Amino acid sequence: MRFASDNTSGVCPEVLAAIAEESARYGPAYGDDRRSAELVEKLSEVFERPVDVYPVATGTAANSLSLAALNPPWGGVICHQEAHVAVDELAAPSAIGGGLTLLPLAGDHGKLTPEVVDEAFVRRENGVHTVPITGLSITQETETGTCYRVDELAALAEVATRRGLRIHMDGARFANAVVATGASPADLTWRRGVDLLSFGATKGGALAAEAIVSFDHSLDEVIQRHRKRFGHLLSKQRLAAAQILGWVSDGVWLRHATHANRLAARLGAGLDASGMALSGPVEANMAFVRMTDDQARALREAGASFYTQVLDPGLAEARFVTSWSSSEAEVDELIRAAGQIIAA
Repeated sequence: MRFASDNTSGVCPEVLAAIAEESARYGPAYGDDRRSAELVEKLSEVFERPVDVYPVATGTAANSLSLAALNPPWGGVICHQEAHVAVDELAAPSAIGGGLTLLPLAGDHGKLTPEVVDEAFVRRENGVHTVPITGLSITQETETGTCYRVDELAALAEVATRRGLRIHMDGARFANAVVATGASPADLTWRRGVDLLSFGATKGGALAAEAIVSFDHSLDEVIQRHRKRFGHLLSKQRLAAAQILGWVSDGVWLRHATHANRLAARLGAGLDASGMALSGPVEANMAFVRMTDDQARALREAGASFYTQVLDPGLAEARFVTSWSSSEAEVDELIRAAGQIIAA
């Protein structure tokens, strides 16, 4: 019953096969290889327009390099207060961004709203003494498992355009969001004003492969320079490119995301029916459930792994994340264990 994170899953067979195939070859280093070129071609097809693609090893690198490329060192980036860039990256965006400031804002279920973003400008008008708002970072799927719909992104893009903001999207679980919303990758990104996407493959079944997908060719040099300067230009980039190619080709990424999302929905419904109340909607591959500390302890003793955060003394919110390799048997076992704990 392994639901702590999709990072705890292994590498999917399609990616392993791609690594093995490419590893048997020789090729130029630092991105001057055929696989890297093929990745650009493939993602241009996926996003329905020419894109630039910069493979990196981690999501933190993709996020931080993207924000540094889009914003000046004295700039401020609005993000949700629970966003990964604000909570889990040890100020890497600020370090790589030369002092870039994150401006976390609140929002229900991990989402920002146009009203909240617009109001932030009213509160920060103090000329040269105040960090100017220069960017907007959106997490898709959010840290609470929800997904921005196309109309929600359009509304945020309207504010960003009016206020002169560049938009970054943290897409560590972008595949799950594409499946959950039913929208095309293009409709969830550049058609809604996104300039740079952190395209995550690792959580979806890759080994250590993420990519910055750029919809603005004018950013090429600044991304290239930042990536090299901060140690994220991969010498054997072709192996990272091969992973993402193996994952995206033939719809593999969406099939695995569909599987993970379906099991999360099954898990959330089962836990809710058992008496452990959901604390938010299950839209993609995460379910959040309120439970007592004793119930959480009992579930772990039964063999379940998951993360919790304290809500009140004796009360916790548990996060359950499904992945490409989660099974129906694991889900049903957890639901049964929860039911037994509630009934005891």
